[in-house]
Amino acid sequence: MAEAFDALVVGGGAAGLMCALTAGQRGRRVLVLEHANRVGKKIPMSGGGRCNFTNTGASPANYLSANPHFCKSALARYTPQDFLALVERHGIAWHEKELGQLFCDVSSKLIVKMLLDECAAAGVRIATSCSVEQVQREATGFRVRTTQGAFSAPALVVASGGLSIPSMGASGFGYALARQFGHAVLPTRAGLVPLTLSGKHAERLADLSGVALPVEARCGGASFRNAMLFTHRGVSGPAILQISSFWQPGEDLRLDLLPGIDALDTLQQQQCERPAAELKTVLADLLPRRFAQRLCEHWLQPLQPARPLRQFTLPQLREIAALLTAWPLVASGTEGYRTAEVTLGGVDTDGLSSATLQSKLVPGLYFIGEVVDVSGWLGGYNFQWAWASGHAAGSAL
Repeated sequence: MAEAFDALVVGGGAAGLMCALTAGQRGRRVLVLEHANRVGKKIPMSGGGRCNFTNTGASPANYLSANPHFCKSALARYTPQDFLALVERHGIAWHEKELGQLFCDVSSKLIVKMLLDECAAAGVRIATSCSVEQVQREATGFRVRTTQGAFSAPALVVASGGLSIPSMGASGFGYALARQFGHAVLPTRAGLVPLTLSGKHAERLADLSGVALPVEARCGGASFRNAMLFTHRGVSGPAILQISSFWQPGEDLRLDLLPGIDALDTLQQQQCERPAAELKTVLADLLPRRFAQRLCEHWLQPLQPARPLRQFTLPQLREIAALLTAWPLVASGTEGYRTAEVTLGGVDTDGLSSATLQSKLVPGLYFIGEVVDVSGWLGGYNFQWAWASGHAAGSAL
């Protein structure tokens, strides 16, 4: 005999817990099924252990989806200010970093504790180390067989996440369940992920590991200004993680190495003020020295960068400026789901209600959070989608 609830939530991550506590506060009997040994495992590792729990500027423009309008309803009805009010109600100290990113002052574990305290107060039951073995549709709803017995409910919420960071238990379970009930699943790939280099590009830059500089990364009409970091395998840093969600292998990726600076104007000014200085010396003053040296060795060698600036013609300075403002970075791929912060693609939003996240095909079935084809930028946007989509479904159960 299956134990009965009003709603079963598969997945105890950010979206699942928000959904559960929201439904519990409305008097619903909710059971969260989490296959890991504890809930919210990915929350503590975010933001360097401080949890970038939302972004004050979160809007639909900060999300990628085959249907860019889908996220509007949920985001409008549960805002960053709503979540911040919850954080403050629990006395969690926070601070704002760059670009509207909000972090805990002390520890991201406080966010997990807050969600668990809210769930407990709302009477939500949580089963950890509980793997789902089978899901069946019945006349009265859903019957779910797990490693801890069978449970039934008229509503089933899939909050099982994407494929990112499999070491934390990520799997394709939610996609398989979606297909089981007739939903289309759009192709998935790693997003917010470091890029890898190979061949001569790797050889030229490999020993720069640890060197960082501000850049503006551009690809496919998108651009992000932030830091880039050279790694043993390629490039990372916020600007690269951001642009990785827009980049596909073979696409043109350009970096402005002097963001916010007019490169030609700067070079001409240096030519007037320091005519005897060598180009490589001037570039080493504008960029990290080792990286400037590499640019001179491999990209500017035909121009003889060891010459004094006074010997460079205006067309040559223009050529140098063009390289500095649109340096071609030829990436070979990404580091994949192993280090990706989000999974792009997922359950096709065409089959879901944007207001409730309920399936249009199967009444009582919901998909929320990362399993859905809605992916945010770096900087707290994916957490905000988790809170907003979880709240939308929890309010409808």
